[in-house]
Amino acid sequence: MAVPKRKKSRSNTRHRRSQWKTTVPTLVACPQCREPKLPHTACASCGTYDRRQVIEVS
Repeated sequence: MAVPKRKKSRSNTRHRRSQWKTTVPTLVACPQCREPKLPHTACASCGTYDRRQVIEVS
């Protein structure tokens, strides 16, 4: 099994982790209610997907 020969310094670890950045999720307008939603998912406010009612929203 591979084992590191030397300990990684805190500086190297933090420099590597500084490249891990989050991105803003892409949002699209629902064709039925125009609410922002994630693409390729059912709308949480009206319950439609591909212009069909798929979720019962109360």
